[in-house]
Amino acid sequence: MTTNWKTLAKQLEPQLIAWRRDFHQHPELGFNETRTCEVILEVLAQAGIDDVRRIEPTGVVATIHGGLPGPLGLLRVDIDALPIQEETGADYASTISGRMHACGHDGHIAIGLGVVTMLQKNQAKLAGDIRILFQPAEEGLGGAARCIEEGVLLDPEPSFALGLHLWNTQSVGWLGITSGAVMAGSDRIEISLHGAGGHGAAPHLAKDVVLAGAYVLTALQTIIPRNVDPLEPAVLSMTTFHAGDADNVIPQNARLEGTLRTMDADVRACILSRLEAIVHHQASAFACEVEAVITPLTASLVNDPGVTDVVCARAEVLFPDAEICRDERVMASEDMAEFLQRVPGCYFFVGSADPSRGLDYSHHHPKFDFDESVLAVAAALMADSACTLLQEFHA
Repeated sequence: MTTNWKTLAKQLEPQLIAWRRDFHQHPELGFNETRTCEVILEVLAQAGIDDVRRIEPTGVVATIHGGLPGPLGLLRVDIDALPIQEETGADYASTISGRMHACGHDGHIAIGLGVVTMLQKNQAKLAGDIRILFQPAEEGLGGAARCIEEGVLLDPEPSFALGLHLWNTQSVGWLGITSGAVMAGSDRIEISLHGAGGHGAAPHLAKDVVLAGAYVLTALQTIIPRNVDPLEPAVLSMTTFHAGDADNVIPQNARLEGTLRTMDADVRACILSRLEAIVHHQASAFACEVEAVITPLTASLVNDPGVTDVVCARAEVLFPDAEICRDERVMASEDMAEFLQRVPGCYFFVGSADPSRGLDYSHHHPKFDFDESVLAVAAALMADSACTLLQEFHA
């Protein structure tokens, strides 16, 4: 195709911004994105896309059928907001108390709608089909797995998959397009300690879960520096410690929670093995019982080298002045990993910050906001890459 996606996206920019601000004003949490879905369905209908189906409770899948034979590509867009009270003071700030699009998913929805609008207008030129998933519940709620269970990768299976994330740690004009492991896998850690409560003045008559928990917490921080190769990325953060309600009572129970982030399966297995051993030995030393529950949340996100090279090549053509980073890796997690475990693809980052305007707060911050000029940039790169990949996989 010779379509100038950059020009088309720029022409669509006012609409992209209007969509983004509408979604920003009406944030909805995972698996509750009811209004969001209604707006998406309305825009798809206006664009003339008739192959649309719902994924219960709040997912939408649309397919654009190209005028020429070819493979199927999957584009994935996350749509959920966060339980955060917004503090931006923007004219388009959230109208719902305690909820906010603080991660850029409102921008992702607008980008996705822009991409499907442009692709549908150029449907006859497409050498294959594009399936776009507006996915609910990315924020740790298992939305990707639910969509896969509902058959989003079937009939037929996509040949490639693309996703993106606006990235507020970098300014507009920066692109992160990296092969291999890009984002970490995530596990939730829950440790429950059980002892014998007692009076704070007679600790010798109790089995002190507070003291046991403190030793467990401290010992866990030895796992990575003493068991993992320093060149292997891994993070173990224990983030909550709950025990007791009174200053003169030794409680019977304590609970610790945290998160493990790893890129490599062997490193993960090593850390979890040491965690189990340390937790049980430390608890035993204080005559306490313990239970450790590990809940896998997300696999490591791994980009396919071939697909990633295509996206990078198109970025160089579309935006020759852009700063393209080929080694952007972070320990945050993303359930786009579920798709990339099954389909070769690329998940890339698009710089969205403008420090001169105060638009550089980090993701999940109450003052998070981004430079909306990035919407057209991201839409152009997604549409161009998708069409190029249809041709590559058809060949």
